[in-house]
Amino acid sequence: MKTNISKTTLAVAVSLTIGMALLLHATLARSESSKTQAKQVTVDNFSFGPETLTVPANSTVTWINKDDVPHVIASDDGVFRSKALDTEDKYSYTFTKPGTYPYYCSVHPKMVGKVIVK
Repeated sequence: MKTNISKTTLAVAVSLTIGMALLLHATLARSESSKTQAKQVTVDNFSFGPETLTVPANSTVTWINKDDVPHVIASDDGVFRSKALDTEDKYSYTFTKPGTYPYYCSVHPKMVGKVIVK
C-alpha cells in the first residue's frame, strides 16, 4: 500500500510541476509580447491620432499616413525622422529608452505629437 501512495504522490507532483511550468511559460510569453508590442499612430486630417501615445520601453511605434498629402515624422531632438510618407506609407521606430519624445511633421510644423516611453 505504501508503494501505491508513493507512486500516486509522485504522479500528482509531476503533473503539478508540468502544469506550473506550462503556466509560467505562457505568462512569460505574454509578458515578452507586451514588451515588444507594436503601437500605431494614424496621420489623418493634418493631425496625429492619438496625439500622445504612452508605451513601454522596447515598443515599436508605427505611423501610417492616411492623408492625401505627404508627411515627414521627425522628433524634436533628432532621434528619429522618416522619409516623406505618401498616402498609406508607414514609418516605424523602436523606443528602447524611457523618456518623452515630442515629434512633428517637418512639412507641416503645426502638426505635433508625443510618445511617452515608460
